[in-house]
Amino acid sequence: MDINTITTVRRPSTAEEIDTWRAGDAWLAGGTWLFSEPQPNTDTLIDLTGLGWTPIEVSAEGITIAATCRIVEIAHLKVPDPSWRAMPLFRACCDSFLASFKIWNAATVGGNICMSLPAGPMISLTAALEGVCTLWPRDGQKREVPVVEFVTGNHANVLRSGELLRSINLPASALRKRFALRQQCLTKLGRSAALIIGTYALGGEFLLTITAATDRPIQLRFPSLPDAIALDAAVSAIPDERWFQDVHGSAPYKRYITHHLAAEIRAELESAAT
Repeated sequence: MDINTITTVRRPSTAEEIDTWRAGDAWLAGGTWLFSEPQPNTDTLIDLTGLGWTPIEVSAEGITIAATCRIVEIAHLKVPDPSWRAMPLFRACCDSFLASFKIWNAATVGGNICMSLPAGPMISLTAALEGVCTLWPRDGQKREVPVVEFVTGNHANVLRSGELLRSINLPASALRKRFALRQQCLTKLGRSAALIIGTYALGGEFLLTITAATDRPIQLRFPSLPDAIALDAAVSAIPDERWFQDVHGSAPYKRYITHHLAAEIRAELESAAT
C-alpha cells in the first residue's frame, strides 16, 4: 500500500543519529504491517536496515536475535549442538504464522514482538525460551525486560515513546530443555486460537507458556513436572480478563482448549522423561 502521509524517510547508520523523537515518527523494519494499512498519524519512517545488526549470534551462553532478523533466517537456523533440544521449536513457531513465504522474507522477529498481538508466534517462541529483550531508549541507559513481561495486552507493550527493541537473548539453559507444542485454529492455516508450549528439564523445572488464547503471554512455572490435577488447577486460576476473545475463538472456547492442550503437553513431556 502507498502511504501518502509519508514525507520523510531517514536511513541512519547508527542508532545515535536518532537523538530526538517526535509525534509522527515510526521505526521501519520489515514493514509488513506498516505498509498493510493507512498510517494517518505517521509522516516519517526511520529505516533500521542501515544499522547493520548481525541477525543471529550463537555462543555457548545462548542465542541473541537482532530485532531486524527476518523470519526466514530464524526458520532455517541450524545449531550443531545436539544438547540444544529446543531448536526445532524455531521452525515450528514460524510455521504457526498466518503468512506466506513472501512475508517470511520481509517480516522481522522484532516487528512481530513489537506488534504485541496475542497470536504473534515470535512472542510465543521467545517467551517459551525465557527470552530477554534489550531495549534502547532515545535517552538514558538501555534496559532489559523478559519477553513475558514485554507484552502487556492486545497490541500493547512496555515500549516508551521512541524506544527501540534492539535484540532478544535466549539462554542456553532454556535451549537445552525438551519441549512440546500444541496449536489450535478454527480454520486450516488460520490464525492461532491457542499456541501453547511446554518446556521441561529432566528432573527439574517445567514451564508452560500460553499465548494466543490470552491477551498477553501467561507462564505457569513448576519446580518439577506437575501432575495432571495441579496443572489443570493452575490453568483454572488464570483470571477471566486474561482470556482473549476475537473472531478466531471465544474466551470460553480458548480457556477450554488450553486445558486440553496443556494436558497433552504434560503427558508428552512425561512420556519423554521415562
